[in-house]
Amino acid sequence: MGERRTWADKKTEIMSRPGVGAGYEAARIRFELGEAVRLRREQLGLTQAELAERTGLKQPAVARFEAGGTMPTIPMLERLAEALEMRLSVQFQPLREAS
Repeated sequence: MGERRTWADKKTEIMSRPGVGAGYEAARIRFELGEAVRLRREQLGLTQAELAERTGLKQPAVARFEAGGTMPTIPMLERLAEALEMRLSVQFQPLREAS
């Protein structure tokens, strides 16, 4: 039987594989965008169906987005921002400052 390793060691090994970092970063972005939309929707007291109606989407599409299942386009983010009574702000950050 092999030696037991910590999750941090396993994660480091996995993240060092070619292409994994980019995939992880894309998943992180999708998750954070979805979470932000869900939190704002809940603040406004909207259901997924109500947000879908405001954006011209179907409720399952909103659910997928909130779960981090889709990478949105800028126009989609603009529609969501408007429906959530917010202003979309896209910015670049140096890698050493990005979380």
